Amino acid sequence: MKRVILLLVSALLVTTAPAAAASGGADPLPQRLSDHVRTLGSDAFEGRGVATRAETKTIAYLVEQFRAAGLIPGGDVLNGKRGWTQAVPLLKSDFVADPRVMLHLAGGRTLPLVQREQIAVRSPMDGSKALSIAGASLIFLGYGVSAPERNWDDFKGVDVRGKMLVVLINDPDFEGGEGDFGGKAMTYYGRWTYKYEEAARRGAAGVLIIHETEPASYGWNTVKNSNTNSMFDIVRANPRSVHTPFESWIQRDVAKQIFAASGIDFEQARVAARRKDFHPIELHATLDASGTARTSVITSANVAGIV
Repeated sequence: MKRVILLLVSALLVTTAPAAAASGGADPLPQRLSDHVRTLGSDAFEGRGVATRAETKTIAYLVEQFRAAGLIPGGDVLNGKRGWTQAVPLLKSDFVADPRVMLHLAGGRTLPLVQREQIAVRSPMDGSKALSIAGASLIFLGYGVSAPERNWDDFKGVDVRGKMLVVLINDPDFEGGEGDFGGKAMTYYGRWTYKYEEAARRGAAGVLIIHETEPASYGWNTVKNSNTNSMFDIVRANPRSVHTPFESWIQRDVAKQIFAASGIDFEQARVAARRKDFHPIELHATLDASGTARTSVITSANVAGIV
C-alpha cells in the first residue's frame, strides 16, 4: 500500500497542484488520493497480493492513472520501447504444509504450537527449502536490541549462536524504560524486521517475537494473516545474513507458559527488559521444528512514470 500511495502522490502532485493554483480553488489532491486509496483498498483488488491476479489488476490501474496524469513511461526498455513497469525479482517461499513446532519445557512437559493459533511461523527466507530445528535452547533477550549509539545492548556479550531468541516487540522505552529511542515513536530497532536481522547477524537458530497488541500496534489476526502465507523478499546473494532459519511470532499466553515453566515471572522479566542493565535470561525450554517449503524466484513489478 505504501508503494501505491507514494506513486500516486508523485503523479497527482504534478497534475493537480498547478490546476488548483491557476483556478484559485481548493486543492483537490487530498480527495483524489482518498478516492484512489478507497479504490485500491476495495474487495475488487483482493488485497493487491504479489504474484496473484490482483497484482496484475493493480498494475493496470496504476498505469491507467499515470497515463491520465500526463506522465510518460519510465519503466524497463523492451524492444527499443520504454514501458510502464520495472521488473523486480523476488524470492517466494511457501510451506507445503503447516510446520510442526514443539516446545519442551522444564519437568518433561511438552507444548505443541499450532500454526496460526499459538504461533505464526514464516516460511523460510534464508534460502532453505526445509525447516529443521532440533533442541534449540530458548533465551530471553529483552527487546533484542544492540544500539551502541544509544548506549543500549541487550546481548551483553552472550553467545547466542544456535539458540532460539525470545524477544519483545517495539523499542525498550515504549513503556517508559531507560532507553533513548523516542518513546512511542518506534525506531527501526523496534520493528520485527530488525529483530530477525540482528539475530541472523549473531548466528541464532531463530526468533520468537512475543506478540502484544499495543506495542505491535496490531492484533494477532494481522500477525497470523501476514506471516503464515506466501513470503516474499528481494533476491539476496546471502539471505542467511539477514534471515535466521526460524522466524516467528508467538502469542503472549504462550510466552507466559514458557517463563512460568522456567520459574520466571513474565511481567517482571518485561519490566527488567526496559533497563540498561538488563541481562539475557536462559529459559528452561527447547524447541523442535520441521517443515518443507517450496521456493522460487518470481518477477513482480514497479510502476514508473516520468514527469
